[in-house]
Amino acid sequence: MERKSFIQSSLLAGASLLTTGAASAASSTNADGQPFHLNYATHDGMFRNSAGDSFIDQIKFAYDQGFRAIEDNGMAQRPVEQQQQIGDALAKLGMSMGVFVLDKGGNGANSTATGKPENLEIFLKGCRQAIEVSKRCNGRLTTVVPGDFERHLPIGIQTANVIDALRRGAEILEPHGIVMVLEPLSDTPDLFLRFSDQAFEICRAVNSPSCKILFDMYHIQRNQGNLIRNIDWVWTEIAYFQIGNNPGRNEPGTGEMDYHNIFKHIYDKGYRGMLGMEHGNALPGKDGETALIKAYREADNFL
Repeated sequence: MERKSFIQSSLLAGASLLTTGAASAASSTNADGQPFHLNYATHDGMFRNSAGDSFIDQIKFAYDQGFRAIEDNGMAQRPVEQQQQIGDALAKLGMSMGVFVLDKGGNGANSTATGKPENLEIFLKGCRQAIEVSKRCNGRLTTVVPGDFERHLPIGIQTANVIDALRRGAEILEPHGIVMVLEPLSDTPDLFLRFSDQAFEICRAVNSPSCKILFDMYHIQRNQGNLIRNIDWVWTEIAYFQIGNNPGRNEPGTGEMDYHNIFKHIYDKGYRGMLGMEHGNALPGKDGETALIKAYREADNFL
């Protein structure tokens, strides 16, 4: 499931945000409803068949199943009032807000690797907007993708351009306690940032608590493999994880990745942050949503 699909799904669901009542009727889907050992973050649409189209009802349903966080890639594109409503719902339930994607204009001129002033300004504008979005939704994490590889520039020059841009962004975000999380992706080889060690090098160079790594385990598995070793290598710069099995980008237990061992390893190392469930459901309908919850219960049963 591609990032564009997640954002489009969030925007489409936004129109029905105020629909109420579905979650309470469907809250008996799961087993015990106890919180998980790790803090998994659901996304809009993941429990639509059980809770209805309203994202807020889906959040309430997720809470009843034991989840204590959400993420929403398209939060910055939602109307202001919806951002506030989601933040209010999370606060009332005592849930956490995970990542949303930094808005960089949507016009394709989003690569900070080029060093072009106009691209830098788009990025910095997104950083300033992220402050207001974060206040409304009670978040403090925003996903940053530096954009495409610039084929006409040496890699060292591109890396320096990205570092310079991120330092400027950190200056904006750091006073507000907001963290940019850099996400290496596997969607296309045209992207500048693809490897965890590359993100580690950049974060060390930026040298700010507001610039860390989003370690998306699905993408790193596709690009690099050797997942646990790569987690250990870049551990000190990781601020957020995302989940997705490979192949298929669905829930734990549906692919080659042993998430039971991965979750245990992360937990034993002391991670207590959020892990975004940025994946699809392997099976359709309510049965697929029930199967997803069961898969997380099984993978999370490591103590």
